[in-house]
Amino acid sequence: MTRTRTVDVLVVGAGPAGLAAAARLAAAGAGRVEVLEREATAGGAPRHCSRPGFGADARGRALDGPAYARRAVREALRAGATVRTGVSATGWAGPLALDVTAPTGLERVRAGAVVLATGARERPRSARLVPGTRPAGVLTTGELQRTVARFGPRPEHIGRRAVVVGGDPVARGAARTLRAAGVEVAAVVAEHPCPAVAFAGVPVLVGAVVTELLGRGRLTGVAVRGGDGRATVLRCDTVVFTGDWIPDHELVRARGLPLAPGTRGPVTDQGFRTAEPGVFAVGNLLRGVEPALVAAAEGRAVAGAVLERLGGRPWPAAGVPVTAAGPLRWVTPGLLGPAAAPLLVRPERRLARPVLTVAQDGVPLRRERLGGTLVPWRSVRLGPRWTSGVDLAGGPVTVGAEE
Repeated sequence: MTRTRTVDVLVVGAGPAGLAAAARLAAAGAGRVEVLEREATAGGAPRHCSRPGFGADARGRALDGPAYARRAVREALRAGATVRTGVSATGWAGPLALDVTAPTGLERVRAGAVVLATGARERPRSARLVPGTRPAGVLTTGELQRTVARFGPRPEHIGRRAVVVGGDPVARGAARTLRAAGVEVAAVVAEHPCPAVAFAGVPVLVGAVVTELLGRGRLTGVAVRGGDGRATVLRCDTVVFTGDWIPDHELVRARGLPLAPGTRGPVTDQGFRTAEPGVFAVGNLLRGVEPALVAAAEGRAVAGAVLERLGGRPWPAAGVPVTAAGPLRWVTPGLLGPAAAPLLVRPERRLARPVLTVAQDGVPLRRERLGGTLVPWRSVRLGPRWTSGVDLAGGPVTVGAEE
């Protein structure tokens, strides 16, 4: 039998964005704020990142991922939010109602507003279409981190010689995790240029791709095609696929919400509103992937629009669409409303001192050269001045880049 309950705000996902949203909303008096997390422990991906880079505590001491996650959970609970773990939202039962599977049984939760904060995941080997026979020893970064967190740094649970696929900061983190576990990192296979010095002496094969996994019971090596077209085999018993993020958008797709072509996350406006009145989306569900501090900032920022919704403010009409062009992979938000809003953009490839452009209906609105280099694993924030000239009665806005 399905039990039906009602809350004021239902947050799906207890990572940095979801917990920050819940804490801000509960503290602002939004009523009953409930967070659902399918994992046994709340906190999201930072729980497995045992390195600094997650801000600082009240005394100015650097926080690692687990400490940051624990603090985020405490702040949500102290603000008055309810955080439920081991609970999965399995589908929609209406515009603002979700069917839920919990340890206590089946539930139907109705809400005044729903905040989707389900995050992003790395594509596994199968989704990257790398052929092979499914041997043991094939991991994503998340699986590597969870293995180390569960069993400790013991090579027998990972392997003894590994290849890391990817060249972004996540790949560097995977290489550090492997070496700390006593695993030799034989090579890094990076399709795009990356700073080899960041991998501390590990050979970096730039412009190369993994074309096949070798071995049956256990991985014995990976076939690699270099940028010059030559093929080689790297002997290893573990391969870690990093990066290539995709939003966890199952609930978005199940509701039929539009997806942005570049990010595969839901299209939202600058208030994180989706096409469904009362449904919001924040954090790395919007794109993969930004640091935890960025996702948490978006979680806090969504609170204002949620409170407006709870207060009876009408859902705004769809804004002006925003798309990325040329060597830019994506831009968010996907819709612009009356107020000028900042944009996040990310390139497909490395761009040295590019000229970024914003145009509407073919008419340039802004054109400016950036002083640094854009890289595929890091976004650039463009301030509200970039969109201040948008005509709400006009056509789509295009953000492009020229070298």
